Amino acid sequence: MATIRKLRGRWQGQVRRKGMKPRAKSFDSKSEAEKWARNLEAELDRCGSMPDARLAEQMTVHELLTRYRREITSVKRSAITEATRIGGMLKREICYRTLAILSPSDIALYRDERLKVVSGSTVLKELNILGHAIDIARKEWGVHLPQNPCRMIRRPAPARARDRRLQEGEERKLLDAADAGRNPYMRSLIITALETAMRQGELLSLSWSSVDLERRLVHLEMTKNGESRDVPLSKRAVETLKHLRDTTSHDRVFPLSKGAVCQAWEHLRTRAGSQDLRFHDLRHEAVTRLLERGFNVIETATISGHKELRMLQRYSHLRAVDLVERLG
Repeated sequence: MATIRKLRGRWQGQVRRKGMKPRAKSFDSKSEAEKWARNLEAELDRCGSMPDARLAEQMTVHELLTRYRREITSVKRSAITEATRIGGMLKREICYRTLAILSPSDIALYRDERLKVVSGSTVLKELNILGHAIDIARKEWGVHLPQNPCRMIRRPAPARARDRRLQEGEERKLLDAADAGRNPYMRSLIITALETAMRQGELLSLSWSSVDLERRLVHLEMTKNGESRDVPLSKRAVETLKHLRDTTSHDRVFPLSKGAVCQAWEHLRTRAGSQDLRFHDLRHEAVTRLLERGFNVIETATISGHKELRMLQRYSHLRAVDLVERLG
């Protein structure tokens, strides 16, 4: 039975149950103390034990995300990208909130403020991180919260999937721009991306020991979806890689960092007049070309590494004019 009393100018709620340590908390008003006691007794009736909310009252969102980045993010394959994203989140005002008072309205305000400066897809990724961090805290770190406030708000709509394709003559302009640049690997990197549909991370981590030019195969031990796969090489890809192998002594096929590629790509696409083209658009172009050449969805997914076939819908934006003749 809960006891509500006034103590030293404040209202104290106290809940006692036989065989359990009493819990007490002070509030500015009697109604707040009564509400706290009712909620605590309801939780006790539901789970049969006295929840300890002190950790939730002490831990801020900043401390939550910092621990999540250290213990959870660090073991993910996308650790660098997610750690960078969390670093940006730690600068937001919401991080001063403790988990005990973090409400759906707080997160909705965060969502709306972020949508003013970034895309819906970016906000979705941030909300997913925060929501998962709270789930981990509740399930594994002993943080008592009656519910996850991240699961109680509307999610922003993701940005429309890009359908950017190379225009006529644009590939030649990109390769000419690569030849005019100072990075000796960009031309080969672009061609290999277009011929294999490999992701940028897969290309940059590729070692010569995984390339079999005789069998025209590349073996990827670990990919984004957590599985290995073999990527077939076209004749053009084989010729490009043979030339590269004969002119380099590195163990990696493309001994470049992601930052170096980003910097070179910025200069390259400006010289080519393709300022709106992203490197990932080359993968989109490669997948669409495979479908246009008659490969079915299963065959295309085997090459590109898409685990869910529905994801190919984002890439297979076939030009209607190219389908007219096939319709008869």
